[in-house]
Amino acid sequence: MFVTNESLSPIRKVCVIGPECTGKSELSAFLAEKYKTCWVPEYARAYLDKLGRPYQENDLTKIAHGQLRLEDEWLNDANKVMICDTNLLTIKSWSDYKYGSCSKEILELISKRKYDLYLLCYIDVPWVEDPQREHPDRREHFWQLYKNEIMNSGTPSVEINGDWSARQTKAIEAIDEII
Repeated sequence: MFVTNESLSPIRKVCVIGPECTGKSELSAFLAEKYKTCWVPEYARAYLDKLGRPYQENDLTKIAHGQLRLEDEWLNDANKVMICDTNLLTIKSWSDYKYGSCSKEILELISKRKYDLYLLCYIDVPWVEDPQREHPDRREHFWQLYKNEIMNSGTPSVEINGDWSARQTKAIEAIDEII
């Protein structure tokens, strides 16, 4: 269980989220540099690189805990805003898709973790092959899942689409609004 003082923190938490291969990591790194702050990488990528086998349903809970640990650790180093390259909604979406449900533990963790803004990356960028990417033909499906999850969260969100310059501009304008 994660207990943090995030509700007391002056740091605004921004989650960059979206389907596979939509520029989330690149945008996260750009925004961290722009705001002279840190960004929390996607824990799943490192976890899966070291796993040495296909992931299983029980790995998703471990990944969820690792992602939250990274967020908690980086929060102290953030400057006004912390950029999160994904969050547990991604794990929930993959679990629902691949296993037909999501563990109660992950759902509880999601309900306790709050963000100030979602930047939802659209699928209007080319697919780039990567051994960890699974469904180039399901990006629209996952984009809609993320959009619905975010709408149900009540957290403000901005769709990030267009060329790289347009994406940067939209993200900066949205973050400037909350800080």
